[in-house]
Amino acid sequence: MGDIGQFLPMILIFAVAYFFMIRPQMKRQKDEKKFSQELKKGDKIITKSGLHGKVVDLNDKDFSCIVETMAGRLKFDRTAISMELSKKLNAPVKE
Repeated sequence: MGDIGQFLPMILIFAVAYFFMIRPQMKRQKDEKKFSQELKKGDKIITKSGLHGKVVDLNDKDFSCIVETMAGRLKFDRTAISMELSKKLNAPVKE
């Protein structure tokens, strides 16, 4: 029992770190990958740098997309699109 008692605090620290830090991060990465794969033409998006636009074209070969803004069309990597901000932009307005 003494040997197991020495390792119990270390095991508890790892379990807490896994459930509060590692697992949520893995879920967030999985959700972001799914979001970028489900992008379609016409979606209104916001990039991680804050640029607003609409998806005009998607390229599966290099995993990029063409975004139309007020300034013109720009090519972005799909990973540069913010999942959280884009979902807020497309959320229905409550009145």
